[in-house]
Amino acid sequence: MSNKCSGQCESVVTDSSIKDIKNTDAFDGRFTTEYKVPKMDCPSEERLIRLALDGIEPPVGLKFDIPNRLVKVFHDAHLDEITTKLQSLNLGATLEITRESCSVEATQAKESAKENEGKETIILKWLLIINGFMFFCEFIAGWIAQSAGLIADSLDMFADAAVYGLAIYAVGKSIKMKLKAAHISGWLQVILALGALSEVLRRFIYGSEPVSNLMIIFGALALIANVTCLFLISDSKENGAHMKASWIFSANDVIANVGVILAGLLVTLTGSRYPDLVIGFLIALVVLNGARRILQLKY
Repeated sequence: MSNKCSGQCESVVTDSSIKDIKNTDAFDGRFTTEYKVPKMDCPSEERLIRLALDGIEPPVGLKFDIPNRLVKVFHDAHLDEITTKLQSLNLGATLEITRESCSVEATQAKESAKENEGKETIILKWLLIINGFMFFCEFIAGWIAQSAGLIADSLDMFADAAVYGLAIYAVGKSIKMKLKAAHISGWLQVILALGALSEVLRRFIYGSEPVSNLMIIFGALALIANVTCLFLISDSKENGAHMKASWIFSANDVIANVGVILAGLLVTLTGSRYPDLVIGFLIALVVLNGARRILQLKY
């Protein structure tokens, strides 16, 4: 394996020599250590590695090459700590080489991280706008149509809008902060799902006359909106717990939207309000299940 990097960095260093090199004027304050990680074959292992190294101070920089099972760590004098943490994950991590960091390579890694964070923020802002708008549309339509299904779906949209707001806050934060944001959004889902269940119960007891045409029309609009959200987030769904939460919520919404449309058709065919109550109940359960999956995230 070559020790050189674009002709700028040629020195291979060891942990015992890091302190001496750090005190010279030529050293820019960082090292690059490359690890071979045989069991790193998907983004899940990448998230585990990021979490394991998250608490090191000063923070380390990471660059992943998943197809070749390689991780580059940009760091200061913490080689033993980094190696111990990586090996504790039982992914077969072995240290390949440590050398002085190339300024160009370190800068490219930083710029790549900033670029990804910028893309995430843009995506999440669009998701926030789409879900916030659809919440108002579906809630008003559900109230007019006396549809428990539409109201439950609108509350789900509101929860998702809050999720995306929290995810925007988490962009650029530590993995632990992203996980905390995801968990907060999961508890919010629980609260709103219970609210949807109470609305279903109220309409079951006191009665309702759902307007099937409005259910079908607004269910279809919500479906289009959520398929758009899935398309927007598909390439970023593995970029941390906050993005994974966003993907799970949007996928749940697609299922719920199809259910609202089917319930509207059944109300038309049977003249009964029960299909609407059933779909409202099922949507609430889907939301609760999505919340459960979010609260189980432990990357």
